[in-house]
Amino acid sequence: MQTTVASIRRYPVKSMGGESLDVVAIDARGLVGDRWFAVEDDEGHLASGKNSTRFRRRDAVFDYAARTVGAGVVVSGAAGTWAVGEPGLDAELSRAMAAQVRVLPEGGVAHQDGGQVSLVGSATLAWCAERWGIGADPRRLRVNLVLETGEPFVEEAWVGREIGVGEVRLRPVERVERCRMIDIDQDGANADGRWLKPLAAERDMCVAIYADVVSTGSIRVGDRVVAP
Repeated sequence: MQTTVASIRRYPVKSMGGESLDVVAIDARGLVGDRWFAVEDDEGHLASGKNSTRFRRRDAVFDYAARTVGAGVVVSGAAGTWAVGEPGLDAELSRAMAAQVRVLPEGGVAHQDGGQVSLVGSATLAWCAERWGIGADPRRLRVNLVLETGEPFVEEAWVGREIGVGEVRLRPVERVERCRMIDIDQDGANADGRWLKPLAAERDMCVAIYADVVSTGSIRVGDRVVAP
């Protein structure tokens, strides 16, 4: 079976809902525009579904979605739509999160959690759905690329090697360890069945992989993936 790109998803604002794409440019940082913005509080913590030295749990962030419009980004929620940079957006998010927050571009600390691009195989998703009886919607994983694959977890075997994806070359660097976010309704996907518990029991809490960019270009849905 030939491995191809099944879908592409970009998240202009970290932890918010994202956008599906037919084609995307890849630069040295990853998908152009992916997670370039984040919701940040006065102490520099980023809004997320968990608490850590870097994040603050603010589940209200999942009630919003971001998409690219021309050269900018707009955010939509139940109360309306705002362009990133409008004071009304920061006021709305501060109200929803009961904290003073603002949407800011990436600064000295990268917004990505691991590698520059995240991906998972369709066979991995199908295996999880069948074995554990869950809704294995890839939006629960917030990956950039879903690849059409014939073998579950084959993407994990690529770690430490290089793969070609359309015009681009990537170097898979590590498996993605999961947290409670995988079991939260988000990005238009319902958390149908708990994914984290069986992952902890059988898969070291990991599903999908991170990859770094070796060479830039564009990736399109349907592009062939050349893997070791």
